[in-house]
Amino acid sequence: MQASFGSAALALAFLTLVFAVVAALIGRRGDERWALVSRRAVYGACALLTLCVVLIEVAFARDDFSFKIVQEHSSIETPSFYKMAAMWSSQEGSLLLWAWVLSIASSLALYATRNKLREIVPYATAVMAGVASFFTGLMLFAGGVNPFATLSPAPPDGIGLNPLLQHPSMMIHPPMLYSGYVAFTIPFAFAVGALITRKLDASWIRATRRFALIAWALLGFGLLLGARWSYTELGWGGYWAWDPVENAALMPWLIGTAFLHSVMVQEKRGMLKVWNACLIVATFSLALLGTFLVRSGVLQSIHAFGDSTVGPYILGLIGVVLIGSTALIISRLDDLRSEKRIDSLVSRESVFVINNLLLVALTAAIFWGTFFPLISEFFTGTKSSLAAPWFDRYTTPLAILLVLFTGIGPLLAWRRVSWATAKRVFLVPSVAAAISGLVLVLVSDAGSKPWALALFVFATFALVGLSQEFWRGAKARRSLKGGSMASALVGVVSRNRRRYGGYIVHIGIAVLLIGIAASSSFQTKRDVNLSPGQSAVVDGRKITYVRPTAKVDKLAFSAGAVLRVQKGGESFTVRPTRHYYRPTGVTGGGGISGYFDGEADSDIGLRAGLFTDFWTANNPNITGVQRHARAADEGFKKCVRGGPGVPPNCRAFGAVMRAAFANPRLRPQALARIEQLQLKTAKQIAARYLTEDAPVTFRVIVNPLVTWMWIGGLIALAGAIIGLWPARGGRRSPVADTELEALKEAKYREIRDAELDHAAGKLSDEDFALLDAELRKEAIEILDSSEPAKL
Repeated sequence: MQASFGSAALALAFLTLVFAVVAALIGRRGDERWALVSRRAVYGACALLTLCVVLIEVAFARDDFSFKIVQEHSSIETPSFYKMAAMWSSQEGSLLLWAWVLSIASSLALYATRNKLREIVPYATAVMAGVASFFTGLMLFAGGVNPFATLSPAPPDGIGLNPLLQHPSMMIHPPMLYSGYVAFTIPFAFAVGALITRKLDASWIRATRRFALIAWALLGFGLLLGARWSYTELGWGGYWAWDPVENAALMPWLIGTAFLHSVMVQEKRGMLKVWNACLIVATFSLALLGTFLVRSGVLQSIHAFGDSTVGPYILGLIGVVLIGSTALIISRLDDLRSEKRIDSLVSRESVFVINNLLLVALTAAIFWGTFFPLISEFFTGTKSSLAAPWFDRYTTPLAILLVLFTGIGPLLAWRRVSWATAKRVFLVPSVAAAISGLVLVLVSDAGSKPWALALFVFATFALVGLSQEFWRGAKARRSLKGGSMASALVGVVSRNRRRYGGYIVHIGIAVLLIGIAASSSFQTKRDVNLSPGQSAVVDGRKITYVRPTAKVDKLAFSAGAVLRVQKGGESFTVRPTRHYYRPTGVTGGGGISGYFDGEADSDIGLRAGLFTDFWTANNPNITGVQRHARAADEGFKKCVRGGPGVPPNCRAFGAVMRAAFANPRLRPQALARIEQLQLKTAKQIAARYLTEDAPVTFRVIVNPLVTWMWIGGLIALAGAIIGLWPARGGRRSPVADTELEALKEAKYREIRDAELDHAAGKLSDEDFALLDAELRKEAIEILDSSEPAKL
């Protein structure tokens, strides 16, 4: 009943979305009634998809194994914490998540633009509802991906969730990535609407800027969580392996970063219109490409679902988006020409252009490396892949240059900056960067790692320059308002959230890259083979294998170790553990040796610190354990078969088994008896492992400053939240939602930014006078254009 109700809700959501597309296209000619109907249809589809998600989650919570999705991705033993996340671990559940999140984002976007962009919104509605109907239609018609598919009769238990996914990060990592992918649909849809209607000013950008920033923040946070999962769960010692699916998520984030910077130039100067249209099309296409890679099986990845029926359809959608958008942009080239040009190479907009080129080049390099196996197979017939050293060789120089320009951009004002002013604002950061480079060469071995040294120097320049911006801004506000520097700093940030939120993001990215550079360039990695009581020295630390540990339950055999680490007067203990899981869905019939036939993962031993992480994972020698398990399985078979020489309890157990084969109603009790006996025997084998003193190979890694990678990511996320947070009093009345009020607000913000730049010393008196006159003239033109509307 519940599955039938869900299927009906999903089908009704699809029909509602198709209706929303049709209604929006009818209302494109200015019929307000059809535009309203299409918007409400999107709201209705959102409600229906929400109902679908609730029904699936209830099925997981109730262990309703009549649902195919529940039976394949959960079990009675799966912890409740992970049952609620199991939906998006499946192919069909992730598609439902895609459609649901898109319906929410579309509803929010349409509500936010209900009083403006009346010509653009119908087309944007058609695009958003069209994409949502596509993913909803996949679940209904593609085959094998309907989340409400059922099994009859319902099995008593499920296969269970993949053990590798049972990690706290995986509760929110996939939803963050999907939400990031999906939210980029909003600016793409409005860009299409602007292109079709030739309304190519910055109005569509202002209406969707928050959605683009939310998408960027969610996708970035998802990438950070994925890196953390890899670092703490997979046991190989790293956080980024240039895996195809990882790269597929990184590429839209990079192009989205370029888009967020580039649209600021169009907002303030009316420039880079073609560039911005191309960037948002590329961002959305790459988001779809990431969705395709996870579901197509064309490239191998531990993150992918493998072969499926939906990959070709998503590839077709990517083709439609690329071909249609390209044709649309080419047909609007005359309208997309910028009416203004960059006034000076020493200006913020020129730095943004350079940043964009670097980000696009970085994405192109990653794209080539990711798809090289397919490219090589197409031309040579042999699939060849490019390893991490290739990616590092080509991405590192570009990333280092990005750090430099991350620091340069905020120091420059818009439009024009005199050389005298530029030299003044660059002085302190340049001196600090030079001193940091000299100190690093003298007191460390950074001189032997030129790329790392360059990144540290440029990051110092960026961090000092950004700190200077906060100091000068607070000082300027204090001179006007009085009070302490702390209150002035809070005041200047709260009144200029977009500006200083962006600066905080830049600080976070610089800190994150410092952590990456230090941990990758100066990492100490060594594999040591130790028996209990033995020691080894790694990077000046004495590591002693104190004793083994072992634990067995119905799902996993866990072999761990207790390590004591000493350096100087410091001593601490870590307990790395390797878990060996039975194949999902296999119960007692799999035998004791079945513990080693499924997945394996690690609980690493980690001592994190601000300056150094001590990381270790164990790879135990389980040859003896496996030999004992095989022997126990063979003995169990002999026990069941019976015959001369078997103990009396074996003959009794064999009789129980034969009775279970003859009477199906007795089989659950017999299976429980098997599991109980196997678990008891496995615990005996585990106890024997503790006494065998088997050697263990430990991978030991000393990672300098890697903690700052995580801290930097959180700083960047905090900056994005500050930039998103609405200004106080920014929405005093519904009138403020109109396009004209948004334009006035944007021009007011630009005048205020110029005044702040002048007060902070980034604009000379002469430059400020010229810029202020230009801005006020533009403001008067905006006010004049509103007079006819008032009459």
